[in-house]
Amino acid sequence: MSSLSMQHRHQVQSVLAACPLVPVISIQDPAHTLPLAGALVEGGIRILEVTLRTEHGLGAIRQLRKAFPDVWVGAGTVAQVSQYRQAEAAGAQFVITPGVTRELLEFGMTAHAPLLPGVSTISEMMLGYALGYREFKFFPAEVAGGIPALKAFAGPFPDVSFCPTGGVRRETARDYLALANVAAVGGTWLTPRESVEAGDWAAISELAAGSLADL
Repeated sequence: MSSLSMQHRHQVQSVLAACPLVPVISIQDPAHTLPLAGALVEGGIRILEVTLRTEHGLGAIRQLRKAFPDVWVGAGTVAQVSQYRQAEAAGAQFVITPGVTRELLEFGMTAHAPLLPGVSTISEMMLGYALGYREFKFFPAEVAGGIPALKAFAGPFPDVSFCPTGGVRRETARDYLALANVAAVGGTWLTPRESVEAGDWAAISELAAGSLADL
């Protein structure tokens, strides 16, 4: 089998280079989609990862692609190829998985939307590496070893970069980003449930801007 194309790698690199912070967005109420995203963008966020953890994810991706053409909009928590296809059909510009299967890795090699595969161990990473992947999501980052693990990964695989997600907080984002093999970090702290439910979009904009300023 041929390896991952450089075009796919360049697309993923472009996404990760657009913004050091990737908000993990789970839409509970479709009415929140546009104001939440607008608040994040106003705060300086240029990447929106909309998870498929709720039934509103695909609809939100469609909305956001139309409303924010200058921002990267992608799908997260994609666990099956069928979901990958649905995400692409909705207009996702990238796809992020919580883990890897051979099927997902192989589908991602020729998919229109490039794949950022999720890994938590060096063995999982090597499955993707063998197919040409060099950019990965590290998940769940804190549980899987955090910064010490990523430092250890850099030894045998200096050409691999990561987007750690899972347990990363505003207070620790800068420490992760200080690592040479970390391109961006993902987190749910950018979309606190209480602020979203209260419709306090100004607070979310301030949180996003403040988190970026901390880096």
